[in-house]
Amino acid sequence: MQYRTIRILLAAVSALCTLLFALLLTFVILIDPRITEWLLLIALPFAALAFFGAHVLSGILLFPLGQIVRKTKQLASGDLTVKFGDDHPAFTPRVVRELGQSLDKVSARVRSSIAEVSAEGKRQGQFISDVSHEIRTPLTAIRGAAETLMDEDIPYEDRQRFCQTIVRESERLTRLANDLITLQRIEGDGEVKLKRVNLHHIVEYAVDMLEPLFEEREVDLTVSGEAPDVLGDPDRLQQVVQNLMENASRFVGSGGRVHVELSGIREHSVITVSDDGPGFGDIDPARLFDRFYRGDSSRARTTGGIGLGLTIVKAIVSAHEGTVEAVNLPGGGACFIVAIPSLPPHEG
Repeated sequence: MQYRTIRILLAAVSALCTLLFALLLTFVILIDPRITEWLLLIALPFAALAFFGAHVLSGILLFPLGQIVRKTKQLASGDLTVKFGDDHPAFTPRVVRELGQSLDKVSARVRSSIAEVSAEGKRQGQFISDVSHEIRTPLTAIRGAAETLMDEDIPYEDRQRFCQTIVRESERLTRLANDLITLQRIEGDGEVKLKRVNLHHIVEYAVDMLEPLFEEREVDLTVSGEAPDVLGDPDRLQQVVQNLMENASRFVGSGGRVHVELSGIREHSVITVSDDGPGFGDIDPARLFDRFYRGDSSRARTTGGIGLGLTIVKAIVSAHEGTVEAVNLPGGGACFIVAIPSLPPHEG
């Protein structure tokens, strides 16, 4: 029912009540017909006055409600700047004020949801653009090498070089596909198998897995410290450590050093991976965890990076209700700090 209709009905009810009261008095004093006629003459103007008075009074009393109705229509039409809880007159009933506050909360949630949908749409569009860009480069290299190999007169050495290009770029596409699948599993359905995990064992296993790579790159790797156990997925946490260690080894260069330290701070188990490389400069550290971001794009390509390693690290750590940060060390080099809530020690 519309706001104006409510006001008219309230006024009509008031006028009808006044008229019925006058008629009742008329029947009571039927003894004197002259008095009855005077009552009727008086009742009709009073009924009209009651109608207009009730109409005006209801308009004043229902004014805050009318404002809410008008603002609700504005919100429904797409005006997300509407505020329901402000500009209420002093005589506004408490129930109307509470209604305005509730509608403000609803409109805030609507604005937040719309903003999230818009941001997610932009992220998805950017993600598709980034993936397309990442795929285009190796596909172009593979096609160029394959077309060159179709020339029967190409020397054997060049043939071998172009075959190596095809293999290398194919492996890069495979890594990209695997990393995208990993991200989808972590961010999509939160696939983590939680159990008590000893982080020192995780780091030792990661060191064993990456030892040949560190020897090939001539990078010195050291491990120190202990950290309390955590509730987590051993495979995912190992991937965190391996990604951070491998990322550090790519940027320190031959003869560089990478150090992994375990510790416990404020009920959190901390994994710190530091190196003596050039660091990441004056860029925003948070950007390092963006998909496909590279501080040095050309260097990342020559060392095989595809810009998803740190993104996977952040996704896994977030799934474990932890945090990951990156800082430049004062003496040079980069440091990545992972903190995950600790479990209490075993009893007995």
